[in-house]
Amino acid sequence: MSPRFLIPLIAGVVLSGPLQAEDGTPKGVVELFTAQGCSSCPPADAAFRKLVSQGDVIALAYHVDYWNYLGWADTLSSKENTERQYGYARTMGRSNVYTPQAIVNGRDHLAGADLNGINGKLDTYSGEGNGLTVPISTSMRGDELEIKIGAGQGKANVVMVYFDKEKTIDVEKGENSGKKISYLHSVTNVETVGMWDGKATSLTLPASVLQRPQLEGCAILLQSATDNGDPAAILGATVVMAGKNI
Repeated sequence: MSPRFLIPLIAGVVLSGPLQAEDGTPKGVVELFTAQGCSSCPPADAAFRKLVSQGDVIALAYHVDYWNYLGWADTLSSKENTERQYGYARTMGRSNVYTPQAIVNGRDHLAGADLNGINGKLDTYSGEGNGLTVPISTSMRGDELEIKIGAGQGKANVVMVYFDKEKTIDVEKGENSGKKISYLHSVTNVETVGMWDGKATSLTLPASVLQRPQLEGCAILLQSATDNGDPAAILGATVVMAGKNI
């Protein structure tokens, strides 16, 4: 079945474990917009799992809420995730959104099940200098989280994207009724915590930004925005996962 379309546009307590930055510079950031109630999404969710297993990509899954009316309310969906997808649509000059949709480095979109196309796009961006060109690193200092950002061109926001490592859902109604689907890296919240003006800088935050109930992972994105505040190109990124030390 082809991707589903929506027309037209209308924007703690204790950690489950310590967090550690993943090693190496990621090839890029892939954001999948998906839904438990969309029959064409399971193949994209399966491709997304392979993307996560590659280990060289920061992969984030945003469950949208606009298919909930079909009979199954996506248990991982939120209006904020839907608003982020609409923001990307405005940035890219599109008049609609669809699932499953993959956004690559905040710059372009592809069908979410097209794993070869996604990896090809990431390789093309890296070759053109549109990959993650600004280095980001993190360290914990007592009750503070320090985020170090390298130098580069332009301006961008420092965005923290919180996500669950894995959730298995029994879909009881709707187009995927009867299926048991395991979802990786489903986003639970997105926050802008700072700004970057192209100069190398260090951002110090209270450790409480990572002290959230059952927190399992957090991606830190250096992401530009349009004049209207919609998400645009991602210039740098890193991720911290539960169960390790920074």
